[in-house]
Amino acid sequence: MLALSPKGTVPVLHLPDGRVLDESLDVMRWALEQEDADAWLARADTPSHTALLTATDGPFKHWLDRYKYFNRFPEHSQADYRAEAEQCLLAPLEAQLSQAPWLGGATPCLTDAAIFPFVRQFAGVDDGWWATAPWAATRAWLQAWLASDLFARVMVKQPLWAAPLR
Repeated sequence: MLALSPKGTVPVLHLPDGRVLDESLDVMRWALEQEDADAWLARADTPSHTALLTATDGPFKHWLDRYKYFNRFPEHSQADYRAEAEQCLLAPLEAQLSQAPWLGGATPCLTDAAIFPFVRQFAGVDDGWWATAPWAATRAWLQAWLASDLFARVMVKQPLWAAPLR
């Protein structure tokens, strides 16, 4: 992995043509370019979706890390970090999800799948707060993902990998 991408983080996808993809969204786009029966790419190709993806991968990720690990960032309180995260992603996400159950409309699209893991992390920091937070449409969207067959299929626990003994 490190030979392919010095970032030292997953995912890393080495393509047959020699290209290396080491960003989740790039891997998702590549996979959907191979097969996209549900038109996830086309329905995600809008300025509002681009803005949500940019906010997720930039400022939201920044504030999410501080919210999750607030002890490492004593400059502000955990509630302050949560409020920043809410403003940069949860507020615009809620606005869109108040119009339709998915960012893709009646069904999910790439943007839903790309943002979902980050919102799942955010919600998991303080389950009690999340249960009563003012983000009803986002909570319903998250619950729909968590209850989906797709999520159940991709979250199957695998045996722990261990390097072969030499």
